[in-house]
Amino acid sequence: MLCPDNRTVRTTELPVIISRDYARPVSKPVAKAAQDKPVKDPTVALRLGVDRSSPVPLYFQLAQQLEAAIERGALTPGSLLGNEIELAMRLGLSRPTVRQAIQSLVDKGLLVRRRGVGTQVVHSQVKRPLELSSLYDDLEAAGQRPETRVLRNTVEPASAEVAAALGVAEGDEVHLVERLRLAHGEPMAHLRNHLPSGLLDLDTERLEATGLYRLMRAAGLTLHSARQSVGARAATAEEGALLAEPAGAPLLTMRRTTFDDTGRAVEYGCHVYRASRYSFEFQLLVRP
Repeated sequence: MLCPDNRTVRTTELPVIISRDYARPVSKPVAKAAQDKPVKDPTVALRLGVDRSSPVPLYFQLAQQLEAAIERGALTPGSLLGNEIELAMRLGLSRPTVRQAIQSLVDKGLLVRRRGVGTQVVHSQVKRPLELSSLYDDLEAAGQRPETRVLRNTVEPASAEVAAALGVAEGDEVHLVERLRLAHGEPMAHLRNHLPSGLLDLDTERLEATGLYRLMRAAGLTLHSARQSVGARAATAEEGALLAEPAGAPLLTMRRTTFDDTGRAVEYGCHVYRASRYSFEFQLLVRP
Protein backbone atom coordinates (compact mmCIF):
# COMPACT_ATOMS: atom_id res chain seq x y z
CA MET A 1 0.00 0.00 0.00
CA LEU A 2 1.43 3.46 -0.93
CA CYS A 3 1.16 6.40 1.42
CA PRO A 4 1.00 10.00 0.10
CA ASP A 5 4.82 10.33 0.65
CA ASN A 6 5.46 7.28 -1.58
CA ARG A 7 6.43 5.09 1.34
CA THR A 8 5.36 1.50 1.24
CA VAL A 9 3.55 0.42 4.28
CA ARG A 10 2.90 -3.23 4.98
CA THR A 11 -0.61 -3.77 6.07
CA THR A 12 -1.62 -6.56 8.33
CA GLU A 13 -4.49 -8.63 7.12
CA LEU A 14 -7.16 -9.00 9.74
CA PRO A 15 -8.84 -12.37 10.00
CA VAL A 16 -12.31 -12.47 8.61
CA ILE A 17 -14.78 -13.83 11.11
CA ILE A 18 -17.64 -15.67 9.47
CA SER A 19 -20.65 -15.88 11.71
CA ARG A 20 -22.34 -19.21 11.87
CA ASP A 21 -26.00 -19.53 11.06
CA TYR A 22 -28.31 -20.01 14.00
CA ALA A 23 -29.36 -23.60 14.47
CA ARG A 24 -32.75 -24.20 13.03
CA PRO A 25 -35.09 -26.68 14.80
CA VAL A 26 -35.49 -29.84 12.81
CA SER A 27 -38.99 -31.14 12.92
CA LYS A 28 -39.05 -34.73 14.09
CA PRO A 29 -41.27 -37.16 12.26
CA VAL A 30 -44.52 -37.60 14.09
CA ALA A 31 -44.94 -41.12 15.35
CA LYS A 32 -47.76 -42.94 13.69
CA ALA A 33 -50.19 -44.08 16.32
CA ALA A 34 -53.91 -44.27 16.13
CA GLN A 35 -54.01 -42.88 12.58
CA ASP A 36 -52.45 -46.06 11.21
CA LYS A 37 -55.07 -48.16 12.99
CA PRO A 38 -58.10 -46.02 13.75
CA VAL A 39 -59.99 -47.15 16.84
CA LYS A 40 -63.33 -48.57 15.80
CA ASP A 41 -66.27 -46.96 17.53
CA PRO A 42 -68.12 -49.82 19.31
CA THR A 43 -71.37 -47.85 19.26
CA VAL A 44 -71.63 -48.28 15.46
CA ALA A 45 -72.76 -51.90 15.87
CA LEU A 46 -75.40 -51.04 18.49
CA ARG A 47 -78.01 -49.70 16.06
CA LEU A 48 -78.74 -46.73 18.27
CA GLY A 49 -81.76 -44.61 17.49
CA VAL A 50 -84.18 -42.15 19.04
CA ASP A 51 -87.91 -41.63 18.78
CA ARG A 52 -88.54 -37.94 18.21
CA SER A 53 -92.28 -38.36 18.75
CA SER A 54 -91.74 -39.72 22.26
CA PRO A 55 -92.14 -37.41 25.28
CA VAL A 56 -88.96 -38.95 26.71
CA PRO A 57 -86.04 -36.51 26.26
CA LEU A 58 -83.69 -37.45 23.43
CA TYR A 59 -80.60 -37.46 25.65
CA PHE A 60 -82.34 -39.87 28.05
CA GLN A 61 -83.30 -42.23 25.23
CA LEU A 62 -79.66 -42.35 24.10
CA ALA A 63 -78.36 -42.76 27.65
CA GLN A 64 -80.74 -45.69 28.27
CA GLN A 65 -79.57 -47.48 25.14
CA LEU A 66 -75.90 -47.02 26.04
CA GLU A 67 -76.53 -48.15 29.63
CA ALA A 68 -78.35 -51.27 28.40
CA ALA A 69 -75.43 -52.05 26.08
CA ILE A 70 -73.00 -51.78 29.01
CA GLU A 71 -75.14 -54.01 31.23
CA ARG A 72 -75.50 -56.77 28.65
CA GLY A 73 -71.79 -56.66 27.75
CA ALA A 74 -72.09 -55.18 24.26
CA LEU A 75 -69.91 -52.32 25.49
CA THR A 76 -67.19 -54.05 27.49
CA PRO A 77 -65.07 -52.45 30.25
CA GLY A 78 -62.24 -50.47 28.70
CA SER A 79 -64.07 -49.80 25.43
CA LEU A 80 -63.60 -46.30 24.04
CA LEU A 81 -66.65 -44.46 22.78
CA GLY A 82 -66.30 -42.64 19.50
CA ASN A 83 -66.18 -38.92 18.97
CA GLU A 84 -69.26 -37.05 20.26
CA ILE A 85 -69.53 -35.10 17.02
CA GLU A 86 -69.54 -38.26 14.89
CA LEU A 87 -72.12 -39.89 17.17
CA ALA A 88 -74.31 -36.79 16.99
CA MET A 89 -74.10 -36.69 13.18
CA ARG A 90 -74.89 -40.40 12.90
CA LEU A 91 -78.02 -40.07 15.04
CA GLY A 92 -79.05 -36.66 13.77
CA LEU A 93 -78.72 -35.15 17.23
CA SER A 94 -77.06 -32.01 18.48
CA ARG A 95 -73.69 -32.31 20.17
CA PRO A 96 -75.03 -30.92 23.51
CA THR A 97 -77.69 -33.68 23.50
CA VAL A 98 -75.07 -36.41 23.03
CA ARG A 99 -72.82 -34.79 25.63
CA GLN A 100 -75.69 -34.72 28.15
CA ALA A 101 -76.41 -38.41 27.55
CA ILE A 102 -72.78 -39.35 28.07
CA GLN A 103 -72.45 -37.12 31.14
CA SER A 104 -75.45 -38.82 32.75
CA LEU A 105 -73.62 -42.17 32.45
CA VAL A 106 -70.42 -40.59 33.77
CA ASP A 107 -72.41 -39.44 36.81
CA LYS A 108 -73.66 -43.02 37.28
CA GLY A 109 -70.10 -44.35 37.24
CA LEU A 110 -70.58 -46.34 34.01
CA LEU A 111 -68.34 -44.13 31.88
CA VAL A 112 -65.26 -42.05 32.65
CA ARG A 113 -63.69 -39.20 30.70
CA ARG A 114 -59.89 -39.51 30.50
CA ARG A 115 -57.81 -36.63 29.20
CA GLY A 116 -55.86 -37.67 26.13
CA VAL A 117 -57.77 -40.96 25.92
CA GLY A 118 -61.46 -40.18 25.51
CA THR A 119 -64.66 -41.52 27.03
CA GLN A 120 -64.19 -45.05 28.34
CA VAL A 121 -66.54 -47.71 29.66
CA VAL A 122 -65.81 -48.51 33.29
CA HIS A 123 -68.06 -51.32 34.50
CA SER A 124 -71.75 -51.99 34.64
CA GLN A 125 -73.49 -51.50 37.96
CA VAL A 126 -74.33 -54.76 39.69
CA LYS A 127 -78.08 -55.05 40.29
CA ARG A 128 -78.70 -57.70 42.89
CA PRO A 129 -82.16 -59.22 43.27
CA LEU A 130 -83.41 -59.67 46.80
CA GLU A 131 -83.22 -63.43 47.01
CA LEU A 132 -81.15 -65.90 48.98
CA SER A 133 -78.03 -65.81 46.84
CA SER A 134 -74.41 -64.91 47.43
CA LEU A 135 -72.62 -61.86 46.04
CA TYR A 136 -70.05 -64.19 44.46
CA ASP A 137 -72.75 -66.03 42.48
CA ASP A 138 -74.47 -62.77 41.48
CA LEU A 139 -71.21 -61.26 40.20
CA GLU A 140 -70.31 -64.41 38.30
CA ALA A 141 -73.77 -64.58 36.73
CA ALA A 142 -73.36 -60.95 35.60
CA GLY A 143 -70.00 -61.74 33.99
CA GLN A 144 -68.14 -59.55 36.49
CA ARG A 145 -65.21 -61.91 37.28
CA PRO A 146 -65.43 -61.95 41.10
CA GLU A 147 -62.30 -62.01 43.21
CA THR A 148 -61.95 -62.37 46.99
CA ARG A 149 -59.31 -61.18 49.43
CA VAL A 150 -59.61 -62.67 52.91
CA LEU A 151 -58.76 -59.98 55.47
CA ARG A 152 -59.46 -62.07 58.58
CA ASN A 153 -60.33 -65.71 59.17
CA THR A 154 -60.44 -66.37 62.88
CA VAL A 155 -62.44 -67.43 65.95
CA GLU A 156 -63.62 -64.78 68.43
CA PRO A 157 -66.12 -64.36 71.28
CA ALA A 158 -69.64 -63.53 70.11
CA SER A 159 -70.80 -59.99 70.77
CA ALA A 160 -74.34 -59.39 72.01
CA GLU A 161 -75.48 -58.58 68.47
CA VAL A 162 -73.88 -61.67 66.91
CA ALA A 163 -75.06 -63.92 69.74
CA ALA A 164 -78.67 -62.76 69.31
CA ALA A 165 -78.52 -63.34 65.54
CA LEU A 166 -76.99 -66.83 65.74
CA GLY A 167 -78.90 -67.98 68.84
CA VAL A 168 -75.78 -68.61 70.93
CA ALA A 169 -74.69 -67.26 74.30
CA GLU A 170 -72.80 -63.97 74.39
CA GLY A 171 -69.08 -64.74 74.67
CA ASP A 172 -69.37 -68.14 72.97
CA GLU A 173 -66.80 -68.79 70.26
CA VAL A 174 -67.96 -68.00 66.74
CA HIS A 175 -66.08 -68.00 63.45
CA LEU A 176 -65.43 -64.62 61.81
CA VAL A 177 -64.66 -64.33 58.10
CA GLU A 178 -63.87 -60.82 56.85
CA ARG A 179 -63.38 -60.37 53.11
CA LEU A 180 -63.03 -57.78 50.39
CA ARG A 181 -64.99 -58.69 47.28
CA LEU A 182 -63.78 -57.33 43.94
CA ALA A 183 -65.03 -57.41 40.34
CA HIS A 184 -62.62 -56.90 37.44
CA GLY A 185 -60.01 -56.04 40.08
CA GLU A 186 -62.11 -53.17 41.49
CA PRO A 187 -63.41 -53.23 45.10
CA MET A 188 -67.16 -53.82 45.35
CA ALA A 189 -68.00 -54.77 48.93
CA HIS A 190 -66.60 -55.29 52.42
CA LEU A 191 -68.07 -58.47 53.91
CA ARG A 192 -68.13 -59.63 57.54
CA ASN A 193 -69.70 -63.02 58.26
CA HIS A 194 -70.09 -64.77 61.61
CA LEU A 195 -70.86 -68.50 61.74
CA PRO A 196 -71.32 -70.93 64.63
CA SER A 197 -67.99 -72.43 65.61
CA GLY A 198 -67.30 -75.85 64.08
CA LEU A 199 -70.05 -75.56 61.49
CA LEU A 200 -67.69 -76.24 58.58
CA ASP A 201 -64.04 -76.03 57.60
CA LEU A 202 -63.32 -72.45 56.50
CA ASP A 203 -59.96 -72.65 54.79
CA THR A 204 -58.61 -69.26 53.63
CA GLU A 205 -57.45 -70.60 50.29
CA ARG A 206 -60.89 -72.03 49.54
CA LEU A 207 -62.59 -68.83 50.68
CA GLU A 208 -60.52 -66.88 48.16
CA ALA A 209 -61.35 -69.34 45.38
CA THR A 210 -65.14 -69.37 45.68
CA GLY A 211 -68.15 -68.02 47.58
CA LEU A 212 -69.09 -68.73 51.19
CA TYR A 213 -72.54 -70.11 50.31
CA ARG A 214 -70.98 -72.56 47.86
CA LEU A 215 -68.71 -73.86 50.62
CA MET A 216 -71.68 -74.18 52.97
CA ARG A 217 -73.70 -76.13 50.40
CA ALA A 218 -70.67 -78.33 49.61
CA ALA A 219 -70.48 -79.15 53.33
CA GLY A 220 -74.05 -80.49 53.19
CA LEU A 221 -75.89 -77.45 54.56
CA THR A 222 -79.25 -76.60 53.00
CA LEU A 223 -79.79 -72.86 53.01
CA HIS A 224 -83.53 -72.40 53.33
CA SER A 225 -84.40 -68.80 54.24
CA ALA A 226 -82.98 -65.55 55.54
CA ARG A 227 -84.00 -62.42 57.41
CA GLN A 228 -82.42 -59.33 55.86
CA SER A 229 -82.38 -55.55 56.28
CA VAL A 230 -81.00 -53.04 53.77
CA GLY A 231 -79.88 -49.50 54.59
CA ALA A 232 -77.41 -46.76 53.71
CA ARG A 233 -74.82 -44.62 55.45
CA ALA A 234 -71.61 -42.69 54.85
CA ALA A 235 -68.29 -44.49 54.55
CA THR A 236 -65.74 -44.23 57.33
CA ALA A 237 -62.15 -43.39 56.45
CA GLU A 238 -61.18 -47.07 56.88
CA GLU A 239 -64.03 -48.29 54.67
CA GLY A 240 -63.22 -45.66 52.07
CA ALA A 241 -59.61 -46.85 51.91
CA LEU A 242 -60.77 -50.46 51.43
CA LEU A 243 -63.38 -49.65 48.79
CA ALA A 244 -61.49 -46.95 46.87
CA GLU A 245 -64.05 -44.32 47.89
CA PRO A 246 -63.54 -41.04 49.77
CA ALA A 247 -64.54 -40.89 53.41
CA GLY A 248 -68.20 -39.88 53.57
CA ALA A 249 -69.10 -41.53 50.25
CA PRO A 250 -72.53 -43.23 50.23
CA LEU A 251 -72.55 -46.95 51.02
CA LEU A 252 -75.34 -49.51 50.90
CA THR A 253 -75.54 -51.72 53.98
CA MET A 254 -77.00 -55.17 54.44
CA ARG A 255 -77.50 -57.34 57.52
CA ARG A 256 -78.63 -60.90 56.96
CA THR A 257 -79.25 -63.93 59.16
CA THR A 258 -79.44 -67.16 57.16
CA PHE A 259 -81.24 -70.30 58.36
CA ASP A 260 -80.92 -73.91 57.21
CA ASP A 261 -83.82 -76.31 56.57
CA THR A 262 -84.05 -77.16 60.28
CA GLY A 263 -84.52 -73.49 61.26
CA ARG A 264 -81.03 -73.17 62.74
CA ALA A 265 -79.19 -69.88 62.19
CA VAL A 266 -76.04 -70.77 60.25
CA GLU A 267 -74.67 -67.36 59.22
CA TYR A 268 -74.92 -63.69 60.19
CA GLY A 269 -73.54 -61.21 57.67
CA CYS A 270 -72.85 -57.47 57.95
CA HIS A 271 -71.90 -56.12 54.53
CA VAL A 272 -71.28 -52.70 52.98
CA TYR A 273 -71.36 -52.03 49.23
CA ARG A 274 -70.25 -49.15 47.03
CA ALA A 275 -73.43 -47.31 46.06
CA SER A 276 -71.73 -46.14 42.85
CA ARG A 277 -71.32 -49.73 41.68
CA TYR A 278 -74.09 -51.65 43.37
CA SER A 279 -77.86 -51.58 43.85
CA PHE A 280 -80.62 -53.83 45.16
CA GLU A 281 -83.60 -54.69 42.97
CA PHE A 282 -87.09 -55.21 44.43
CA GLN A 283 -90.07 -56.85 42.83
CA LEU A 284 -93.33 -55.68 44.37
CA LEU A 285 -96.60 -57.54 43.99
CA VAL A 286 -100.14 -56.41 44.71
CA ARG A 287 -101.92 -58.56 47.28
CA PRO A 288 -105.10 -60.20 45.89
